[in-house]
Amino acid sequence: QVQLVESGGGLAQAGGSLRLSCAASGRSFSTYARAWFRQAPGNWREFVAAISMSGGDTEYADSVKGRFTISRDNNKNTVYLQMNSLKPEDTAVYYCAAGNYISTRHSAYVSWGQGTQVIVSS
Repeated sequence: QVQLVESGGGLAQAGGSLRLSCAASGRSFSTYARAWFRQAPGNWREFVAAISMSGGDTEYADSVKGRFTISRDNNKNTVYLQMNSLKPEDTAVYYCAAGNYISTRHSAYVSWGQGTQVIVSS
């Protein structure tokens, strides 16, 4: 399996931007589809964005479409989540995940990072 470490979380104002990174080690990075999920206090972990192994296919939750962009650099074994036009409701712990195929389902992913906190103030 692949090991994942997220970074880039922090505090932002509404309307601002943050970029999350997720570095991978272990099994060949490029063989996995990758995704971001998030979990706010008292809520289920929800899908945010996903990208295929090649980077050619992406999927987004409706709540972030047009504001967030997922990308990957297979040479650096890293996936990114660029978050623009942030809203207070984006506040959550963001988790990076790796799976064998691109999916919006939590159960499709076999490796998870520890998460990085994002707080958006109004």
